[in-house]
Amino acid sequence: MILILTIFLALAIILVAIVKFDIHPFLALFGTAIIYGLLAGMPGDLILQSISEGFGGVLGSIGLLILLGVIMGTFLEKTGGALVIAEKILRWIGEKSVTTAMLISGYILSIPVFGDSVFIMMNPISKSLSLKSKTPYAATTIAIALGATASHSLVPPTPGPIATAGIMEADLGMVIFWGFLISMVTLIPSYYFIKKFVTKIPLVPQVAKVDAQEARTVFPSAFKSFLPITVPLVLIIIASIAKYPSKPFGEGSFYTIMQFIGSPVIALFLGVFLTFLLPKKFDKRLLSASGWFGEAILIAAPVILITGAGGVFGKMLQNSGIGEMVSANMSNASWGIFLPFIIAFSLKTAQGSSTVAMITTASIVAPLLGSLGLDSETMRVFAVLATGAGAIAISHANDSFFWAVTQLSGLTIKQGNQSHSLGTLIMSLTAISLIYLITLFV
Repeated sequence: MILILTIFLALAIILVAIVKFDIHPFLALFGTAIIYGLLAGMPGDLILQSISEGFGGVLGSIGLLILLGVIMGTFLEKTGGALVIAEKILRWIGEKSVTTAMLISGYILSIPVFGDSVFIMMNPISKSLSLKSKTPYAATTIAIALGATASHSLVPPTPGPIATAGIMEADLGMVIFWGFLISMVTLIPSYYFIKKFVTKIPLVPQVAKVDAQEARTVFPSAFKSFLPITVPLVLIIIASIAKYPSKPFGEGSFYTIMQFIGSPVIALFLGVFLTFLLPKKFDKRLLSASGWFGEAILIAAPVILITGAGGVFGKMLQNSGIGEMVSANMSNASWGIFLPFIIAFSLKTAQGSSTVAMITTASIVAPLLGSLGLDSETMRVFAVLATGAGAIAISHANDSFFWAVTQLSGLTIKQGNQSHSLGTLIMSLTAISLIYLITLFV
């Protein structure tokens, strides 16, 4: 009981440090991990061992994945490949279905690119198409935001899901597969929410110019733009299927090759090389410390460090023996799947960052998977997705993405809460409901 109370105290310290005192999540997580170890009565050598194993273990498995994913997103953003993908989707769906096109564009682009960047890139197109098609601007705005939110928390190689899968030791291919299916389903109620309610919000776009049109001649082709996203995801999923007990592809040379190129690190590394095809004229300076490559490293570094600190916190919990203290009424999977959701939901709502919420939740839940009935290969996957579902909501005033959406579109805070915030809640509840139903049958 004392250990459980100590965990709640540790969580309170993390939230107060981040929310009230604006302390960096890395310092909040790392410092609190040490405080927890001391309060839990762990000997000094075990605390030091937890720090070493937690930080090194997590970064050794997923640090590179986060970095490679960010590099891919940076090149897609800088070359205009992300905009090419968005406009291709618009042509496929048709300008009469602008809201759907914006929803799906935001969804696909947020797999390799951070949600804030996706919205910034897509906002000019949203304004232009809103006027051209006479679609309410609030609808196209929230469609982009909710689309980006769905994949940001549920589909690797976005850093949050990658880090969570690594900490919980879940099969990344299956996380991608199920995360893709579940997150796509969450777009359905989101679409009807936008059509029925958000369209009634009065919002007039002030600027209706797609700046990117001027640079049309230097944009990469749609084929090149889609390659860095689709190839790694397909390779990882095929490699995961190949490992099924039934061995659908046999155990020969094809199996061996797929296990290598379909491993997450190699697959994403290939994706990075495919982004090098995007610039019209490749300049080696793009790979320098001051170029796009260096910029991507600067973007990825804080996420990687926060992930490492979360690993330390998780290892400290594990070594303190907290797993043995979990109540027996949490031992069945049907109840256990809600614990990561509730923790992530609370953390997201309290401090704003989906990535921090997912990493912190994964660090807390990972040592408890056995006690919660979530330690099978399949249930680890759904524990990751339940964490992502919780980290979707609620996006409000303490979330930087909320401010990007409201300030760039002209939505008031009240309108932002009525549309974006409520939309994330609907999406989050849809995702966890679907996850729960699936776990009853798998």
